[in-house]
Amino acid sequence: MILVIGARASGKRDYVASLGYGPGDVADGVLDDRPVLYNLQDLTMPDPEGAPALFDRLIEKEVVVCDEVGSGVIPLEKERRLGREATGRLCCRLAKEAEKVVRLVAGIPTVIKG
Repeated sequence: MILVIGARASGKRDYVASLGYGPGDVADGVLDDRPVLYNLQDLTMPDPEGAPALFDRLIEKEVVVCDEVGSGVIPLEKERRLGREATGRLCCRLAKEAEKVVRLVAGIPTVIKG
């Protein structure tokens, strides 16, 4: 599995396309049978308690893409803070098991693992 992280609009979608995945291969915020999950944070933020249960299905994906949610201003709302923490913890677990981790900044991919 390849984990791709980066800020919103940092070039993650273009990077996934450069790996040979087309629009039909990408599930946007939905966990289904497609090989690429885009916007992991959309699954974890609304249900922080359910985030750990996603791990087994995510590790089977070819590519998982997530916005970096731990930077910036800490949200005032408790649920948003919990969602942000759950997303970060899940990404840490995924990064540990991933064969490759790539961080995108300004459209430039930096391989941080693999």
